Amino acid sequence: MLPISTPSKYRLAAALMAALAIFVYYLGSVAKARRDTPRLVSSILESDRMKIDLGDLAPERIDMLLKVEDPKFYRHGGVDFRTPGAGITTITQGLVKRMYFKQYKPGIKKLKQTLIAVFALDPMVSKDDQLRLFLNLVYLGEWKGRKIIGFPAASQAYFGEPVRELNEDEYLSLVAMIIAPATYHVKKQPEANAERVRRIRLLLSGEYQPTGLMDFHYGPKPD
Repeated sequence: MLPISTPSKYRLAAALMAALAIFVYYLGSVAKARRDTPRLVSSILESDRMKIDLGDLAPERIDMLLKVEDPKFYRHGGVDFRTPGAGITTITQGLVKRMYFKQYKPGIKKLKQTLIAVFALDPMVSKDDQLRLFLNLVYLGEWKGRKIIGFPAASQAYFGEPVRELNEDEYLSLVAMIIAPATYHVKKQPEANAERVRRIRLLLSGEYQPTGLMDFHYGPKPD
């Protein structure tokens, strides 16, 4: 075996130190998230931000949402990188993005988001409470100069009625927006929204089966 040169030793030591620093950073991030989670979750669940409960939607509508957004939600441990059509962001990870980050940008923060989902939010918060939080906190675009947060606000903003009174097409048009609220905006991009609803209906009926993890458009990505 050839001896390691001095410059190589320095580079190896620097790489190991960097890896250790990254490990400590993420370990600290998860530890902080675990400390903060009970207070954070209870403060939201007890606040006026919770406009809708699971019982306010028919079970069939909950199932529709889960089949599109997170098919194995009640069975996974915070992440799901195997289910066809699931994409790389579960409902749990989406909540982490909304609740634990002031600003979130794709990239290295995805690792932090995933670790918090697996080691803090999912083991410490029931699936039903996670779903309640998601229904009330999910971002559903902008309308008339304001951000629309949660299904109740979206239902009122886009259709002028409570979410429980939406017909199936209206409800699915909101579900269709979740993946990309600007691209599939029900008012600003009605044709794109309607096309996604059409594809979602094929998924729900079983006429279309996703072919891979990232097949969340249910067919070729629209132009």
